[in-house]
Amino acid sequence: MGPEWVSILALVALFVIGTVLPINMGALAYVAAWLVGMYALDLDEKEILAGVSGDLVLTLIGVTYLFAIAKNNGTVDLIVRSAVKGVGGRVALIPWVMFAVTALLTAIGAASPAACAIIGPIALGFAGRYKISALMMGMMVVHGAQAGGFSPISIYGTITNSVMEEAGLPSSEIAVFLASLVVNFILAVILFLSLGGRSLMDKRLDPDDPDTLSEDLHRGGASIPARGTGTSTQTRTQALGVRRDQVLTLIAFLGVALVALVFDKNIGFVAITAAVLLAMLSPNEHKDAVKQIAWPTVLLVAGVSTYATILTTAGAPEFIGDWAAGLGAAVIGALILCYVGGVVSAFASSTALLPVIIPIAVPLINDGGINAALFVAALAVSSTIVDVSPFSTNGALMLANKPDTIEEPVYYKQILTYAVIVTLVGPLLVWAALVLPGW
Repeated sequence: MGPEWVSILALVALFVIGTVLPINMGALAYVAAWLVGMYALDLDEKEILAGVSGDLVLTLIGVTYLFAIAKNNGTVDLIVRSAVKGVGGRVALIPWVMFAVTALLTAIGAASPAACAIIGPIALGFAGRYKISALMMGMMVVHGAQAGGFSPISIYGTITNSVMEEAGLPSSEIAVFLASLVVNFILAVILFLSLGGRSLMDKRLDPDDPDTLSEDLHRGGASIPARGTGTSTQTRTQALGVRRDQVLTLIAFLGVALVALVFDKNIGFVAITAAVLLAMLSPNEHKDAVKQIAWPTVLLVAGVSTYATILTTAGAPEFIGDWAAGLGAAVIGALILCYVGGVVSAFASSTALLPVIIPIAVPLINDGGINAALFVAALAVSSTIVDVSPFSTNGALMLANKPDTIEEPVYYKQILTYAVIVTLVGPLLVWAALVLPGW
């Protein structure tokens, strides 16, 4: 049995064990990476550990550390309240605001993880405050990032179009962009309607009512007392005002966004720098914030990203891709490649996968009479809609910033279930909508 088969079977095994037993899948992935790397690929331990995504781990640590501080000093609550006021108290509009803002950020060139890192915690803070489905809010952010992710000036779009050009394929920037935009918008609509969005349409809130907000904050776990505890309305109003530490935190948020998006700096380094500066200004208040970093999610993503490199080193994606290209029916091979892109990307970097999987599709395009632009669009969308997976950067960020109102095992299972559904059904639907009509 070749190393590609060993790596694939080990992946299936760790996924099954991690689903059936309450064991962190990142720990299982480290074990699988060590065994497969040592005994199937003849790698040493340093080579195996070289696969861990330090960038991703730092992003998770930096973002969750910063938002732990923001949550502790009430800044997240302040942002949520301002968002409610901005849409006139119409709660149903907030998920779509999060979707649109994230889509805009990626469309103008922000990295998808950076956009999700900035918008995700705010969206989930809103979900926790107003008892809205955390799964719906988190996935709206991820799908928003992917909706704008293939614009001609975006990172995904630039990679896809340049790879098509290098492979000698006719590029169609608008086709790829619109395909991703439409598919992710449809998924967002389905999420909104199926996870309680309709019940939000008649819900209105008054963000200027200190009594209502103080009760909301109390239910969400903030330190502001609710009515009936002897606190006066005047005190509650003062508590809901903007404090100096909140102003500094808002400035830190703005600085993180500007430095990461405008100057293209690593969001993890920028976020952890901002968090450390805030902690230095109020060391006693934030001394326990580091404990609120999403360490289980860090382990999950670090282990899985390490094993994803083992899969790539073993040549599993190319092995399946070559097999698909060798099938007699080009259109079936195209379907298999869409699934390869989806499944691999659910565990690995979409940015790293796109330059690998598009060239594999060239024989099918040349020999099978498949429309190049539509096929590449199908591959691009299939490889990125699965970023809702808790093992990918965006999905992991949504898991790491879960609201206090939901238990982590419950939320993890919700995200994992949704990711499995998208991974199993998404590539098929995308193939049927994009590849079949152009065949």
